[in-house]
Amino acid sequence: MTKRDLVIRISDATGLPRNDVSTVIQKTLTSIADHLISGGKVELRNFGVFQVTVRKARVGRNPNAPEADVLIPARAVVKFKPGKELREAIVKRTAKAA
Repeated sequence: MTKRDLVIRISDATGLPRNDVSTVIQKTLTSIADHLISGGKVELRNFGVFQVTVRKARVGRNPNAPEADVLIPARAVVKFKPGKELREAIVKRTAKAA
């Protein structure tokens, strides 16, 4: 699902103009990104938690030249931990597919 698909779904469900829905979604995503950049975490109840963590530096290898080690520096990454309801819904869906 793309941002455009999300805008269309919400607009159709609420009857709000697509431009207004698009503006709200963009402001929401910008606010989440700004908070993560400043080092905070974003918790959306029943959905999940976005949090910035730092991966340690490590040694990797180039598959085309395995004899040479490559240092991969430490870096910050965004992690997402699904909430209980989302996690259970996905597990339930997976069980049906199997």
